[in-house]
Amino acid sequence: MCGFCGYINKKDKSYIKKMNDAIIHRGPDDEDYYKDDFISMGFRRLSIIDLKGGRQPIKNASGDKIITFNGEIYNFKEIREDLIKKGYSFKTKTDTEVILLGYEEYKEGILDKLRGMFAFVIWDKKEKVLFGARDHFGQKPFYYANMNGTFMYASEIKSLLYHPDFIKEVNKDAIKPYLTFQTSVLNETFFKGVYKLRPGHYFKYKFDDNSMDIKEYYNINFKPKKQHFDTLVNKIDDTITKSIDYHIISDVPVGAYLSGGIDSSYVVSYLKPDKTFSVGFDYKDFNEVPMAKDLSDILGIENKNELINSDDFFESIDKVQYYADEPTANLSAVPLYFLSKLAAKDVKVVLSGEGADELFGGYTSYEEDKLLKKYKKIPFFIRKFIKCLVSPFPSFHGKNFLTRGGSKLEDYYVGNAFIFNNREANKILSDKYKSDLKYQDITKPYYDKVKDEDDLTKMQYLDMYFWLCNDILLKADKMSMANSLELRVPILDKEVFKVAKTIPTDYKLSHNTTKYILRKAAAKRIPEQWYKRRKKGFPVPIIKWFREEKYYNIVKDLFNEDFTKEFFDQKLLIKMLDEHYTSKKNNCRKLWTVFVFLVWYKRFFVDFKRV
Repeated sequence: MCGFCGYINKKDKSYIKKMNDAIIHRGPDDEDYYKDDFISMGFRRLSIIDLKGGRQPIKNASGDKIITFNGEIYNFKEIREDLIKKGYSFKTKTDTEVILLGYEEYKEGILDKLRGMFAFVIWDKKEKVLFGARDHFGQKPFYYANMNGTFMYASEIKSLLYHPDFIKEVNKDAIKPYLTFQTSVLNETFFKGVYKLRPGHYFKYKFDDNSMDIKEYYNINFKPKKQHFDTLVNKIDDTITKSIDYHIISDVPVGAYLSGGIDSSYVVSYLKPDKTFSVGFDYKDFNEVPMAKDLSDILGIENKNELINSDDFFESIDKVQYYADEPTANLSAVPLYFLSKLAAKDVKVVLSGEGADELFGGYTSYEEDKLLKKYKKIPFFIRKFIKCLVSPFPSFHGKNFLTRGGSKLEDYYVGNAFIFNNREANKILSDKYKSDLKYQDITKPYYDKVKDEDDLTKMQYLDMYFWLCNDILLKADKMSMANSLELRVPILDKEVFKVAKTIPTDYKLSHNTTKYILRKAAAKRIPEQWYKRRKKGFPVPIIKWFREEKYYNIVKDLFNEDFTKEFFDQKLLIKMLDEHYTSKKNNCRKLWTVFVFLVWYKRFFVDFKRV
């Protein structure tokens, strides 16, 4: 819905305007500020609710507490009524003021009552304390830094760059993990000294002693239990449809994204918005627009769609990396940028199907290969011995099978993207950026919390903490807000998760398909052809484009830039590129991951100018 920024110090308070202008795309409708001797707060508004009276920052009745808020609270009317009964009066009809007065009444306990997506800060003028929080799953971003005596925060990192106390430096520790996970997974971002507030956490920053206390208020956990299948199917459908009802609260038109998959089709079939939006590529097998249009026609809904060509794709990469703040190698970020741009021509709010795969077990990586299942009947010590034997050898057909078969889940599963392994990452990096840090070191603390659970539950748990918030939700927020569009995800809802966390494993993976029980719930709403479809994701023909001379040369030119050798072995990069170009190997994902990092670095460190 919006974006905010601010900083706390005893210095000049005039920099807030430039910081706020850097995120104008998050809220082009309005801007406003609050300043006192200690803090400067900025806000950019995308008007969704209470169009005339919802301007921020908002003060409480006594004027000693001030809030800026990004997101939507879907149950704010119920909380509002509760607060009115307790004697509170409201100046606006916004969910923002509900959070503020709810904090007055319940302190941090207000977080347990909120249902929605949010990031916000509340400045306590008397106590000189800043309270801030981020939603349960990480739908809305929150960044902060403490540099040169200034505590600063913002919805996007680029806002912080415009404060003179900000020290811009690449976080060298972030690069190697990125090469494995394809996104930023550490709490400290790619900008050294800039941190993400983790989902389900709140903080209190005290000006008097420059201290920050961070605490978790929401813990994600899966607790499968025995339940009657048909009863649970009905409960899932009832909970999801009620969530969709909550998620359409708005004073402006609401549309929906629609692919050919089950998740968005489920949402659209119940919601029946006036318009759906779809994009695809002008390549065979890389275009789901026809399926989306067919379903829209069946439902009597207008489908707006367009096809993306290779030139469109490559010309947008720089913008995508800029809006993402940190390098993201998820190929679907680019078509999502185009999809958001398309939808923003007609609506300000869209609903989408993100979160269903993590909650209901939808990824193909959750399914174990039948041959691998048979292989795992061999005693583990034998399989582990075979893995150790083949590991030193160059890649060959079957090596991955033997390696995975001789490993525990915790040794190899990091999420739905696995680009470079530890050895490959160190090999491609320059000496300065090689590291002893292994991706297993990063995931181990999370696996330790679910060590007694089955493998599917472990994978879902890890994806909720890594893949979902650092990749899926990040690109959803950044690419939609880049086009001044609010994206809502009704399946990724606190009440839906209460149900999903209890689903038995054999209800998720069953009948040779993923998220089986969700498909059965969706069958109540959508045609069979859609609820039975296998997950396809957002396919991008990058493997083909990197074998075309035009794009091969674009990548090669960037690989040959002087600044590239700061981070990578250039000769090895060119060798990998040539092997792919000549079809000797498929290196497209590895090449893309390095390429977009360099695009990001060039944008923020070579070409960026603070004016």
